[in-house]
Formats: sequence, C-alpha cells, structure tokens
Amino acid sequence: MLVFWKQKLVMLAVPKTGTSAYEEALTPVASMIVNDPPELKHAPVYRYNRFFRPMFDKVGAEDMELLAVIREPISWLGSWYRYRQRPFLDGRPTSTKDISFDDFCDAYARGDRPPFANVGSQAKFIEPRPNGVSVTHLYKYENQAGLITFLEDRLNIALDLPRTNVSPQRDLTLSPDIEAKLRRKCADDFEVWERAT
Repeated sequence: MLVFWKQKLVMLAVPKTGTSAYEEALTPVASMIVNDPPELKHAPVYRYNRFFRPMFDKVGAEDMELLAVIREPISWLGSWYRYRQRPFLDGRPTSTKDISFDDFCDAYARGDRPPFANVGSQAKFIEPRPNGVSVTHLYKYENQAGLITFLEDRLNIALDLPRTNVSPQRDLTLSPDIEAKLRRKCADDFEVWERAT
C-alpha cells in the first residue's frame, strides 16, 4: 500500500496486479510505504477501513481517496497459478507444480478451496464497507496507459515503470466448461472488472 498524503490518495496493493512495479517507481514520492507484513501491504478495503482510516482521520485526512487496480479474473488466476509454480513452493500445499490450469481454476471455483487455489477474490478485496468507505478510482490492470496518466496527473510526476516480480511463463489454456464454471461461480469478480476504467 502506498499513501500520498498531500494528494489525499491511497493506492491499495491488490495482489497480482503489478503493484510491486508501482511501489518501486512511486516510493520516492510516497509519504508512506506499507510493504510488510503481507497482511498490511495487501490490505483490502475492509482492513484499510479498520486500521488505517481511523489513524488518518485523527490527523485530519478524512477525505482520503482509494485507488485500486484489478485484473481480468482468468488472467489474474493465471498469474497466481504461475507464481505458485516457482521452485520455492515445491512440496508445499500451496504449490501448483503438478496441477493443470484447468484443475487449478476448477478448484478455485469450489466453495471449499484447497490451499493451492486459496488466493482470495478481487471483488472481496475492494468490497465497500457499510460506513461508505470504498474504492474511489478503480482501474483495469489491462489499462496501464490510463492508470499511468491518472497517477502522473494526480502526483505531478513522470512515471517510468520497471518490470518486477514477473512469474514464469506457462500454458494457461482453459477448457470452455471450466471457464463457464468460473464465470458462473465467480460472477462478482467478472462484474467488478467489467465496471473498472
């Protein structure tokens, strides 16, 4: 998570949406960088609302705006799948080493996900809170040009993004029946992505 105090902007770090590259590029102009532990770095709206917002409100920043980036859901799952094939996870229950992308997505679409497919939900990550706290600026990962333009204008900077934290390439072919199941069972994630800029 990155906080830009003077610009009254908080950039939430939705996992697998390129936030590591933005963190590296924007650290010099950020007022606060939360990069550890992962539970705070990747704080969803509900955790921001519970822990960070009250602190910001106490020091006069009641009107902070939230920025989040979300990725097309199948592409997002593909990034998680590839990430979890890295050798450091070999032998762990979260590894996808000997699992096909179809099997990974099928497991993700279940109600009770096994550890290797338990990667959360982008829709839940940005879910508005009952007190009205919600994401103000929601960008598609696939609209990097729009996101960069927004950040350059808002922060008054020129942005040069590095490539960081890139997962290994893998076959991400998804069978039509598994894709249909994903679209049915995870409709909220597809709907949220559709309405993003």
